[in-house]
Amino acid sequence: MTQLKSISVSPNPKSNSLFVALHGWGANCNDLIPFVPQLNLPDYRFEFPDAPLFHPEVPGGKMWYDFSNPKFPGLVESRPILIDWLVSLESQTGIPLSKTILCGFSQGGAMTMDVGVTLPFAGLIVISGYLHSPPQPSVEKLPPILIVHGIKDPVVPIEKGRKSRDTFTNLGANIQYKEFDMGHEIIPEVLQLMESFVIKTIAKD
Repeated sequence: MTQLKSISVSPNPKSNSLFVALHGWGANCNDLIPFVPQLNLPDYRFEFPDAPLFHPEVPGGKMWYDFSNPKFPGLVESRPILIDWLVSLESQTGIPLSKTILCGFSQGGAMTMDVGVTLPFAGLIVISGYLHSPPQPSVEKLPPILIVHGIKDPVVPIEKGRKSRDTFTNLGANIQYKEFDMGHEIIPEVLQLMESFVIKTIAKD
């Protein structure tokens, strides 16, 4: 099985909670690292994995699957690789999945909704994401989910965010949904909302 490359950021070596962030199509493991200091979660360890597939057009870019093909080639291969890596984090870090937040932007958000309902995470965060297939929950209870989308998103239309919200609401998940006056991006207000969600979600355990 392919092992994912990941960059670890640990402001506190004694961290007992984990934040995993999945990048979007054509980005890589470095893409979301600049948001760490802005999130102000000093007691968290952060993991930023590289998607396993090379993007065909972006030098240094990676992808979870080929978004340009409607059959999404690569998804079937990436899904078990990501799940195995997420499961392995518990032994690597000593932090259980019940103290782990899984977050994703764009295609990373799609993967978060896909694999996030198969493992007992503390919570899920989806930014500018979309459902690439109907969710197949295999956990006893779905984790709390924060879904954020921009009403001016030219890449993933706002309707995709609303569909994600409605789908998980119908599955009985505890959903927090917020639309922002933004495009396909992460603005400071989104980071503030994420920080609040993470603190409240972990504190409930």
